[in-house]
Amino acid sequence: MDTATSPLPVHPRLQPWRCLWRVPLLLVHIVLAILLAGLVLSWNQHCVMRGGREPLPHRMIRWWATGLLRIFGLRTVRIGEPLHDPVLFIANHTSWIDIVLLHSQRALCFVAKAEIAHWPLVGWLAASGGTIFHRRGNNHSLTHVLQVMIGCLQAGRSVGVFPEGGTSHNGELKVFHARLFQAALDAPAVVQPVALRFVRHGRRQFDAGFRDGESFFGNFVRLLAGEPMAVEVHFLPPVPPSPDARRKMAELARDRIGAALEDHVA
Repeated sequence: MDTATSPLPVHPRLQPWRCLWRVPLLLVHIVLAILLAGLVLSWNQHCVMRGGREPLPHRMIRWWATGLLRIFGLRTVRIGEPLHDPVLFIANHTSWIDIVLLHSQRALCFVAKAEIAHWPLVGWLAASGGTIFHRRGNNHSLTHVLQVMIGCLQAGRSVGVFPEGGTSHNGELKVFHARLFQAALDAPAVVQPVALRFVRHGRRQFDAGFRDGESFFGNFVRLLAGEPMAVEVHFLPPVPPSPDARRKMAELARDRIGAALEDHVA
């Protein structure tokens, strides 16, 4: 790996000290999430942006997501602007925290693996935020997911997807699954690519995602105890619709995200 982009060493002696203050803040933030989901989102799940103005529940989701990122030592840097709802946002995927990153910029209905729906507390919070659950490798499930995505877009909600079908490693950008783009064509809605790039001391970091054999809990704790990082969120020019060529749309979105990542490597 190029030394200019390899992860910098984390100081092990500092990790426990970070956890001493980050863990209590995290617990308080989880309680706030429960209150937000129970008192606000449960009554306002179908509110949408009107005239470019975000409804209060969407702003509260962004506020909560930004706070969670801060607890993990992550500072977001927005480059470009997200288009007004409804939009199909297409992003690269390196870590579970990518969902929080995008939520800090815009409250979205995410497509996520079905297993999350059964996770204690997390599944309920995800469902309250409008998550669309998908069983990977199941064509019937994907057909249902596409129908729900179309419904969300037509109702005025934006949808976020990671078309690689899973997290990538070491800066790799996998092939984008083209079928997901059909939802934007059928709604119809604009497709906007988003490049997510983790940075520390001016260097691109590839270590935010799962290491080989690392569990979700292990990754969660490692990031919670890790050094502060910045995360660049690049909102890129929209992909023009190609009704007869979903693959062309997928490849163009992938090329734009890849170019944004490469052009900003320190």
